[in-house]
Amino acid sequence: MSHPPASGHGDVPHVHQGSLRGYLTGFVLAAILTIIPFWLVMGHVFANHWLTITIVLLLAVAQILVHIIYFLHLDTHSEGGWNMLAFIFTIVLVVIVLGASIWVMYNENANMMPMSPQYQRSGDM
Repeated sequence: MSHPPASGHGDVPHVHQGSLRGYLTGFVLAAILTIIPFWLVMGHVFANHWLTITIVLLLAVAQILVHIIYFLHLDTHSEGGWNMLAFIFTIVLVVIVLGASIWVMYNENANMMPMSPQYQRSGDM
């Protein structure tokens, strides 16, 4: 039994159309989500550096979501869910690459030999 398309647009039930209002909303949100972390870091708003880092990372995730929704127009309905699957795969790869990079840099820093006192005073190496 064949059912007619719900939207009346043929085979494409859900098509994103970018509007000026949508792009301006995305731009304003992206600008705000850029200015707030800049202010937090440059103004030394919090004495605790870990709190500042956590807030900046959360705002970065929010900005990624703003770009995905307002500029890339990705959601669970577009392209039969394949866009969401590609997005999830990208997130997994980014988490692996960033996590491994941070882990390597942390271990390099922890295992570095300290400078001898004579080089620390003169600044020569």
